[in-house]
Amino acid sequence: MAKPTQTTRPAAGFRVESDSMGQVNVPASAYYGAQTQRAVDNFPISGLRFPRRFIRAMGLIKRSAAEVNLKARQLEPKLADAIVQAATEVMDGKWDGEFVVDIFQTGSGTSTNMNTNEVISNRAIEILGGEIGSKKPVHPNDHVNMGQSSNDVIPTAIHIAALEAIDKDLVPALETLRKALADKAKAFDKIVKIGRTHLQDAVPVRLGQEFGGYATMVAHGIDRVKDAEKRLAELALGGTAVGTGLNADPQFVKQVVKRISEATGLPFREADNKFEALATKDAVVEASGALKTVACSLMKIANDIRWLGSGPRCGIGEIKLPDLQPGSSIMPGKVNPVLPEALTMVAAQVIGNDVTVTVGGQAGNFELNVMKPVMAYNLLQSIEIMSKACVVFTERCVKGIEADVKKCEESIEKSLAMCTALAPHIGYDAAAKIAKEAFSTGKTVREIATAKKILPPERLKEVLDPMAMTNPGVPGGKKIPLGGG
Repeated sequence: MAKPTQTTRPAAGFRVESDSMGQVNVPASAYYGAQTQRAVDNFPISGLRFPRRFIRAMGLIKRSAAEVNLKARQLEPKLADAIVQAATEVMDGKWDGEFVVDIFQTGSGTSTNMNTNEVISNRAIEILGGEIGSKKPVHPNDHVNMGQSSNDVIPTAIHIAALEAIDKDLVPALETLRKALADKAKAFDKIVKIGRTHLQDAVPVRLGQEFGGYATMVAHGIDRVKDAEKRLAELALGGTAVGTGLNADPQFVKQVVKRISEATGLPFREADNKFEALATKDAVVEASGALKTVACSLMKIANDIRWLGSGPRCGIGEIKLPDLQPGSSIMPGKVNPVLPEALTMVAAQVIGNDVTVTVGGQAGNFELNVMKPVMAYNLLQSIEIMSKACVVFTERCVKGIEADVKKCEESIEKSLAMCTALAPHIGYDAAAKIAKEAFSTGKTVREIATAKKILPPERLKEVLDPMAMTNPGVPGGKKIPLGGG
């Protein structure tokens, strides 16, 4: 194996640092060190970086570990205090620009763990009045990484970041959307319109029933995401290199996890089996799968809403969407359903991200999964964009939707599916003949049925009452719920 290039003096604007492989030129102003610089040189691939929540989680792990090591008298107070201060600054986002390693890197995420260790180490050295890059008096491995391994820190950070993002961003965003859809379901409950199956006319439904279905889809999505939280709450910390916990005191792990749980307000706990926690990322695959399911729901809702609002004169036009921006550079006055379209693109991205996460979940070679960084990036991106998209879709689209009552009503009498209500009274074949005659003559089902006197006038009126068709009753006489949740 070729030896790394040895540097005897720094280039202008650089300092010389050393690691186990030799000397490296590091930018003089950087808080990261030699191992981070090697990763920067090795992985100039995408420009993609870990997001804010992940960096925050890394800082939280390092801070909690230093606090526990101080309490266990494994760290000198002045070193621990400096590490805690530096790690807190990392948590708060002060040094985000120092996290420079590409997502496409070593599959364990070791480069990012060392990036974190070096930034905190050098900042702690600075706090103590030392020379950045000297590793004295705070060493990135011996002190900042004490009791830890990249192999248990990175999966722990993924779970912390994902669970925090789901709990604080995604679930509230979905709940806001669910409520807005449920509110529309109630507001539109008495508006009868034609139903559609296979994109063809079907029996009447209420506009509120359609929106109630959407609200329930989102409610079920919330339940699915929350169920995945149970496994994300398990932390791999304490497994160290291969799951055995070498170099990590069991009490250290318990105390660190306790501090993480207290700091986040979330029920984190040690993983039931550290070998599983390091060798697989099944919890991440599960969470991504739940997000994919929600994305499918959002895709359906967004597409229905833009179809229902199509027009304004030559489409379905049963609802009116808020006008947000000009829709064409060539057609004056055109306004498009931009937010439903944006939501469908977010849904497509989340579904695509899930493919990457799924493939990554199969990369657990023996004792370690080696696609953690890209799995983390895709999961966290899915949570972030879905959360933000749901918020703007709710606030700028759903809450402003209005029903076009006249448009909803005028298509009902034209529908051939009205004959469905006649079938129990005159039989399927006779009802089908009425439908065919209505179609061929251009008349309505009601007109043909009246002319044929198939039922007494008052009874026919009852049978062909569109509102009655939308609520024939379910077992127990309960109405179909409109909002879920």
